[in-house]
Amino acid sequence: MRRFRICGSLYREDAPELQEALTIAYQRHERPLCMCRGDGLPMYIARMGGLYVIKRMPLSGDEHDPSCASYESPYELSGLGALMGSAIQLDPQTGMAALKLDFSLSKIGSRAASPQAGPGSDSVSSEAKKLSLRGLLHYLWHEAELTVWTSLWAGKRHWWNVQWHLREAAKQMVVKGRPLAETLYVPEAFRAEKKDVIERRRAEALAPLATSGSGPRKLMILVGEVKEFEPARVGQKLVIRHVPGFPFMVEDDL
Repeated sequence: MRRFRICGSLYREDAPELQEALTIAYQRHERPLCMCRGDGLPMYIARMGGLYVIKRMPLSGDEHDPSCASYESPYELSGLGALMGSAIQLDPQTGMAALKLDFSLSKIGSRAASPQAGPGSDSVSSEAKKLSLRGLLHYLWHEAELTVWTSLWAGKRHWWNVQWHLREAAKQMVVKGRPLAETLYVPEAFRAEKKDVIERRRAEALAPLATSGSGPRKLMILVGEVKEFEPARVGQKLVIRHVPGFPFMVEDDL
């Protein structure tokens, strides 16, 4: 069980008074310390709805004790090692990751501005060391810490939780100088009683797709759970969970 020093006091991560302490630290812009080693390692506080969550600082995973839930083996010992410095360029000062993708986020006419990776493509392009669509999803999942299971996830791994973690991870990534969070659409958990509000937020999130003037059209990345495919007059209708009444059109050759 992790212990944290927050505003001068020690707390276990299951302490009932932890949320109150995190609220104060968040308002004061103070960093909690993970006490797995020595005088503690700086962490940061993220707000998730009405709760505050302690997150590991970027690039600090291997500094934690191996028994600590915040520990992560060095990138060189994982599949990420081949990507660092090429497809993924990390800024050690800010923790921001500049990503190079092997697919385009713009479209000219009816074709993408550059070839997209096919369904059988590897996660990493062997020639230019760029991330494929699948590779980007893997990296997002990894940085959102959705590949790690802790007792804190018990009974809480709902879509709204997954969506929040993915959105937070995307805030630490840029593609060609543009924040990935502005390009990524992860639908929020649908609730019938909030249908109008959710649909309005969805329209705002997808607003960058609206055509304006000449030149390439912007594309976005959708991360969602596939519910079903339905035949359409041209291609297929892709139905995503939590997005009722809003199918996405997919070409047959995809």
